[in-house]
Amino acid sequence: MRSAAIEHAPALAERRNFQRVRVKIYGRFMLEDRSEHPCQVIDMSPGNVSLRTERVGQPGEKIIAYIDHIGRVEGVLTRTLQDGFAMTVVASDRKRDKLAAQLTWLANKHELDLPEDRRHERVSPRNPMSVLHLLDGRQYPCRIIDLSLSGAAVEIEVKPAIGIQVTLGTMRGQVVRHFDDGLAIEFAVIQRAESLDAEFSARAS
Repeated sequence: MRSAAIEHAPALAERRNFQRVRVKIYGRFMLEDRSEHPCQVIDMSPGNVSLRTERVGQPGEKIIAYIDHIGRVEGVLTRTLQDGFAMTVVASDRKRDKLAAQLTWLANKHELDLPEDRRHERVSPRNPMSVLHLLDGRQYPCRIIDLSLSGAAVEIEVKPAIGIQVTLGTMRGQVVRHFDDGLAIEFAVIQRAESLDAEFSARAS
């Protein structure tokens, strides 16, 4: 046990040099009591990860997280945040190299997928009325202001929290921004123009 702790000591200091990547990916984590809880990654490096979650453990507690696109990540809770906690990643050099490659790919993908990306032409649907579905089954009528291949802006009375997974019509996504009369949604995958047209009867504005 002592040799293992000594072996990880240099890595703890080196982790400060890892560049953190801001990504919006989801997963779940398990505390030492074996209870599992949903989470969203706020930012991550091969040595650290910050998670947004409603359940928080204790500093020093061992955490096992299963993160979309990343897989299993083990670590130790280092500090609590206002809406979650941060943990160090306990991994071999090979695992950290793999994490670095995965994070680079995710960061590049995220740059391309942002709803604000003007390379995706915004369109206005002929029939702007739709329904926003939450994971707990609640449904709210909404009006689509505009949409692109990667996301949509909708006018709606309720404002689910940023990061919440939702479905607009049949398009899965997550809330990424609030504004005065509604919110912006980032689709889980880049859509095809034909799919948008079939779903929302969209046309260029």
